[in-house]
Amino acid sequence: MAQKLSILGSTGSIGTQSLDVAQKRGYEIIALTAGSNKKLLEEQIRKWKPRYAALYDEKAAADLKIAVADTDTKVLSGLSGVCECAAANEADTVLNSVVGIAGLVPTLTAIDSGKDIALANKETLVAGGQLVMQKAKEKGVKILPVDSEHSAIFQCLEGMNKKEELGSIILTASGGPFFGKTRDELKDVTVEQALKHPNWEMGAKITVDSATMMNKGLELIEAVWLFDVSPDKIDIVVHRESIIHSLIEYNDNSVIAQLGVPDMRIPIQYALTYPERFESPVRKLNLWEYGNLTFFKPDYDTFRCINICRDAIRKGGLYPCTANGANEVANYLFRQGKIGFLEIADMVEKAVEYAPKCDSYTLEDVLEADKQARLFVENSLK
Repeated sequence: MAQKLSILGSTGSIGTQSLDVAQKRGYEIIALTAGSNKKLLEEQIRKWKPRYAALYDEKAAADLKIAVADTDTKVLSGLSGVCECAAANEADTVLNSVVGIAGLVPTLTAIDSGKDIALANKETLVAGGQLVMQKAKEKGVKILPVDSEHSAIFQCLEGMNKKEELGSIILTASGGPFFGKTRDELKDVTVEQALKHPNWEMGAKITVDSATMMNKGLELIEAVWLFDVSPDKIDIVVHRESIIHSLIEYNDNSVIAQLGVPDMRIPIQYALTYPERFESPVRKLNLWEYGNLTFFKPDYDTFRCINICRDAIRKGGLYPCTANGANEVANYLFRQGKIGFLEIADMVEKAVEYAPKCDSYTLEDVLEADKQARLFVENSLK
């Protein structure tokens, strides 16, 4: 029987590639959601005929409801509408590719409804990892990583007999568009330059996160929760070609890596078909086409966001949530031309200094810490 799938964030880069995989595998689409892209979501509704669709933007949702009135799709709106799609009884799996902390509540809703989660929304675990992993354990649902790095780690760990065999996790980073640049050279970089990623086609927010290497810091935090390891057991290596997606080192110093062409449809498909593998819509990796693979130690002084995130998860509690919330606003302000590139890390670091201290937290605590982090960054402009 074909898998039944709900995709949150279906109009974004991961969402559209997930639909490519769904078409290849013959999956039934139960629900689709997006932020405000009513035009593309209408096209997807007409093609996939989902039972439910939702736009976070309520005005756009009202327009969409009129536009697809001739279909059988029920159009919902706002966070409640997205959550209703996440909880749709007919779906087996929810693939969450919503951008930012907006994906946290829908993830928790889907878990509450007993859905397995294919997770491409790293902020879910960065901001509320303790809540998410605890609830997933209580409900007996699987959280399968979609990020290429975490999928690679997940695949490499499948050969491990017991946790004590793990030496370290090695996350690979492309280095983004500014690899090798000094702080002085980054003072006046433009948004256009930051959005020119060398290997991946992604949304604007995550592409800027890659340029600051905040993305790697967020992935480090996510890996702590996904794989239940100390942040000190996670290393990072800059690998410009993005062919090795990540590695693990065993306690005997043997290192296992997962390789593939830089195409997100491989990890998307594996998250949806696990533990089975099938032919994918991605071309084969021919190593001779690349010739050389290169590796470099990250420049932690220039790209400070990595260690800001490492320190945040070491402290635990709401520090990672604060770092994420501050970054979401600072990243946006940079894309709007209101702050400089280097100010992103400055703002995140300052916000984390004021994070509330706690060992455990509720969803309300997470949302309040996120709100305060955002206000901190916004008020720093005044």
